[in-house]
Amino acid sequence: MTTPNESGDQPIEAQATEEEQLSPEEQAAREQQEQQQQNEIIFAWYKHAEQVLKEQFSDYEVEGQVGQHPVFGPLFAYTIRQNDNSYSCGFFLNELVHTFQNKENPGLWMSSFFVDLIRSSDNRPLPAAPQSEEEAKQLLDNYIVPHCAESVRSEFPEEQIYVDLEMHPEAGPVLEVGFPSIKEGNNTFALPLQFLMTLHLLNRDPADPLVQALYKIHEEHQQQAEHT
Repeated sequence: MTTPNESGDQPIEAQATEEEQLSPEEQAAREQQEQQQQNEIIFAWYKHAEQVLKEQFSDYEVEGQVGQHPVFGPLFAYTIRQNDNSYSCGFFLNELVHTFQNKENPGLWMSSFFVDLIRSSDNRPLPAAPQSEEEAKQLLDNYIVPHCAESVRSEFPEEQIYVDLEMHPEAGPVLEVGFPSIKEGNNTFALPLQFLMTLHLLNRDPADPLVQALYKIHEEHQQQAEHT
């Protein structure tokens, strides 16, 4: 007895047999078709986000580009221009999908990053990517890690904040932050250095997700304390 798949099409066993019988040429054609479909979905999201930015910044020219990170997947980078000033910011496809599906006003969320850039400087192009492992290490050691440490500590001036580099068996080197004062439950949060580097190269503040995670931990701990 066979079981129909979720779409109600061919039985799973029949599909498996069909795939086994595909020639190398047919398998390559199928993979190419699947890749094309995936590219169309990515481009549709890119155009949708671009249109949202055009609506948010109607007085600006908006342009963008699509990239692919080997670990974090598709990336979208947009630039808004007005007169001689331009501001660039990038986003992960997965965070855009999550935001548009879960936030009440995703356009406001997207535009907030550009508003911060506009307020900070006349021009904010995307940062230049490190050209060597040594340059990447210097950027992490001299800016990204110290900036994140300073940001999380200044956000919670009355708390002792733990900040340290750790090695994760799967994610590699990570920056871990937490509250040593919290003894029960989760009290730490960590992100890969590679992810923090990518945020920086997208003109995003790498400290933001760490700060947000600490607020969540702090809030959860307060709720637990109120119920004990």
